[in-house]
Amino acid sequence: MDELVHRVQPDGDPGRYGGKGVTQAVQNVNQIIAGELFGWDATDQAGIDARLLELDGTSNKERLGANAILGVSLAVAHAAANALRLPLYRYIGGVHAHVLPVPMMNILNGGKHAVDGPDLQEFMIVPAGAPTFAEALRWGSEIYHALKQVLKDKGYTTGVGDEGGFAPSLRANKEAVELILEAVEDAGYTPGKQVFIALDPAASEFYQDGQYVLRKEGRTLTGAGMVDFYAGWLEKYPIVSIEDGLAEDDWESWSLMMERLGDRIQIVGDDLLVTNVERVRRATLLQACNTLLCKMNQIGTLTETIAAVRLAEQAGWGVVVSHRSGETEDPTIADLAVALNSSQIKTGAPCRSDRVAKYNQLLRIEEELEERGRYAGMTAFAHVPHWRKAL
Repeated sequence: MDELVHRVQPDGDPGRYGGKGVTQAVQNVNQIIAGELFGWDATDQAGIDARLLELDGTSNKERLGANAILGVSLAVAHAAANALRLPLYRYIGGVHAHVLPVPMMNILNGGKHAVDGPDLQEFMIVPAGAPTFAEALRWGSEIYHALKQVLKDKGYTTGVGDEGGFAPSLRANKEAVELILEAVEDAGYTPGKQVFIALDPAASEFYQDGQYVLRKEGRTLTGAGMVDFYAGWLEKYPIVSIEDGLAEDDWESWSLMMERLGDRIQIVGDDLLVTNVERVRRATLLQACNTLLCKMNQIGTLTETIAAVRLAEQAGWGVVVSHRSGETEDPTIADLAVALNSSQIKTGAPCRSDRVAKYNQLLRIEEELEERGRYAGMTAFAHVPHWRKAL
C-alpha cells in the first residue's frame, strides 16, 4: 500500500528540529509552486489542484510532498473565501452547509500512544445524545475531567498523549472502557443513551505474521477471532464505532466484520483506506467497511478530499473528518466537516491548544449559523441499519 500513501517531506536533517523541519517543503512552495500560480483565479480550486498534481508528477506526491501541496491547496481555498467575504465552510459547502458534527473525543490512549497501556490505541466518547454541538462539547469536557478524577482515585497517572487523552498503565483492555463508563456516570450522563463509546484499535500495530497479538489478553487471534472479540464487547458495552479494528490489508477479515457487525455499528476505515479513491472503491466492492475516515493530508488536495468523501457518500457510507496525531492549531478541518455535512469529527480530547482550536471553531460556526444549524446527534449513524431503525 506504500504507493498509495501520500508523502509529507520533512527535511530529514537530524540537526534541525530532530529531522522534522519543513524547510524543503517551504522551498518547494516558493521556488516551484508559487510561480505557476501567480495570477490564477483562486476560485478555480479544481484547476489549481490539478496543476499542483502535474507539478509533482508522482503517484504519491513524493516530489513536492503532501505538506507543501496540501498547504497551498488550503491556502487557495482560504484566499478565495476571504475574497468573497464568506466563511470557509460556506465557500466550500455552499448554502447547504449546516450540520454540526458529533465529536469523537479520544480521552484514553493505548497502543503506541501509551507505555504499558491497552493493546487498543484509542478509546473515545461520543456525546451523540446532546441537543447541540456546544452541549456535546460541554458533556465531553465534563466526562474528560471526571475520568481524570477516576484515574487519580485508582492510583493511575494522568499524563496526556499527543491527542490529549490520558495514557495510564492498565491491567486489561476492557478496563479502559469500564473506566470511561464510570466517568460518564460520575459526570451525570447515561451510557448508551446520551454518550457512547468508539474504538480505534489501530490493529495493524499488533498484527504479526498474519495474526493479532493481544499482549494484555495473553492470547493471539486470527482475523475471525478478532471479530469475535469485538462482538463480545458489543454485547457488554455501548459501542457505536470501531475504526481500524483489523490490519490494513486483511481484506477478508474486514468483509467478515462487516457481515457480522456492520448492521449494528459503523466500521471505519483509516489505515484501510488512507482517504484514497481507489482503496475506497475496492472497499465498496468487497463490502469491507461502511464509514470513511477523512484525513486531508493522506490524499493531498482539497479537491481530492472532496472526491473521496463524495464517493463514500454514493456508497451509502458515513464520513468522519479527522485530525492527525501530530497537529497544528489550524482549524480548517472544523470548517471542512461543516462544509461537507459529514456529521462526525475526530479531533482529540478537549485538551491541548491544537485540539481545542477545532472545537472552538465549531462553536463559532454553530453560533453563526443560529437556527439554520443542526447538530447531527444520533443521525450521524443513520448509515448503520440498527441506528437508522431507532431514529
